[in-house]
Amino acid sequence: MNTGLWRRIGLSAAFVIAVGAVSTALYNYAFTQALEQTAQRGRADLALAADRLRAELQRYRELGVYLADHPLVQAPVSPDAIRQLFVRSADKTTALDVVLLDTKGNVVANAIGDPPQGWGDAPFFLRAMDGALGSYHAVSPRFGRRAFYYAAPVFGLTREVQGVVVVVVDIERTETDWRGGLPVVFFTDDLGVVFVSNREELLYLQRGVGLTSANADYRTAPLRPFLSYQVEQRNKLELWRLDAGRYVPAQALHLVQDLPVIGMRAEALVDVAPSAKLASLQAAVLAAVCLAFGAMLFLATERRRTLAVANLLLEKRVAERTAELERAQADLVQAGKLSALGKMSAGLSHELNQPLMAVQNFAENAALYLDRDRVPEARANLERISDMARRMGRIIKNLRAFARQESEPVGRVDLTGVIASALELSEARMAQEGVALVWSDRDRPVQVRGGEVRLQQVVLNLISNALDAMSSQTFRCLSISIAREPEKVILSVADTGPGITAPEKIFDPFYSTKEVGASEGMGLGLSISYGLVQSFGGMIRGENAPEGGALFTVELKPWQEDSTP
Repeated sequence: MNTGLWRRIGLSAAFVIAVGAVSTALYNYAFTQALEQTAQRGRADLALAADRLRAELQRYRELGVYLADHPLVQAPVSPDAIRQLFVRSADKTTALDVVLLDTKGNVVANAIGDPPQGWGDAPFFLRAMDGALGSYHAVSPRFGRRAFYYAAPVFGLTREVQGVVVVVVDIERTETDWRGGLPVVFFTDDLGVVFVSNREELLYLQRGVGLTSANADYRTAPLRPFLSYQVEQRNKLELWRLDAGRYVPAQALHLVQDLPVIGMRAEALVDVAPSAKLASLQAAVLAAVCLAFGAMLFLATERRRTLAVANLLLEKRVAERTAELERAQADLVQAGKLSALGKMSAGLSHELNQPLMAVQNFAENAALYLDRDRVPEARANLERISDMARRMGRIIKNLRAFARQESEPVGRVDLTGVIASALELSEARMAQEGVALVWSDRDRPVQVRGGEVRLQQVVLNLISNALDAMSSQTFRCLSISIAREPEKVILSVADTGPGITAPEKIFDPFYSTKEVGASEGMGLGLSISYGLVQSFGGMIRGENAPEGGALFTVELKPWQEDSTP
């Protein structure tokens, strides 16, 4: 694997870890917030359950107070009459028993069955004998059921306690309607024993003290160790994790409410699975969004990387192809030059052959003049030989400059000198074909940005095309002019030929209006000229002149001293 692949794998792993960390943080935050709402609902449910238990016991408390003030109890006339009263009261309130005790704790009358003896040391009896309302809870040995006791003092005419009415409440009957409800609620006493609950499996669980410390009231109850649980504090909330069977949540909020009136403490285990599910859903949605965004970002990055690699390969291929095209263009330019030289070869041969023959004649004549001591005539012949040699030298120099491949960058070029060189190469053909030349400003140099050899090829192509166009015309005139403007120099080349048939195609490669076999050209002259002018930052156009014939204009940038090549 290369370094780039390992780097992408590392970034992807880091992104996944970051998404996991953010999702975990969101889960913890959402779970804590959901626990707050769950705790509020749980406290309300716990308060409702506690109020319900208190309300149920309150009925029996009021029954005890009512019976203690009843005339049959205040002035007992017959135990049977009192028993009938107690039976009716127990039937209407579903109490386990209603008992009247004397000041020694002995049973005077009761509603159900044979009454047990020995009530004198019961805590609720002793409190009632003090003139207060006594209450207590225990497992009734007589009924074998959990019971709650209310003891109301019976006052005589002297306002002294003359007996006690005890109402025995069936706790299991009060649990019937709300057993199995939500949340899990249980009530523990001061010994830590679960005495009341809506879950039967929680009854008689004891925590806080050893089982052997349970008082005699639980001697018939199967006390068991309390649930094993782990506590986690979350924002002042107590979260229990436990395993107490299918009807007790494995993870729950533990809520507590003290009930001093009945001597118990109400506790609730509120299931937090919905809160955890909601937090998990929020965290999962965030993780999915982040991973989806990361996947799209990764795909976009990979696509950009792939495109970048493809672009680099494409740029490399384009550079290679451009270099090949540049070489091909250079070859075409050179081929165009050679083609132009081929077309001018006959005229140039005549242009060079005639001076050579004249040189030979003048040299022979000069020798004869010297033999005859005619020095002035010999000097004149030698001067003519010198002029002809200079003329042939200029022609050969122009040919050599035109034929070579120019590699110099764009620089300062004298446009007037370029036109003069091109005309000198075309002079023999123009003379042979009887072409008149109109050229203004031939003595004023005009400096432009370009390449001397390439610009000379453009001008020579335009002159050669003009001469070709006028070959079948009676009147043949070539007009060349230079116009100077602040931002450009305009070279115009016009002829008296038939004009241009399709001006929009004249710069297309291999396009030619000449008949097949009429010319040795390849249809590339104007196309090459177009590319050469553009390489100087200029523009070339071709159109039909208003007075007839073709008109080509070449726009070039004037040379300035601060111009950069």
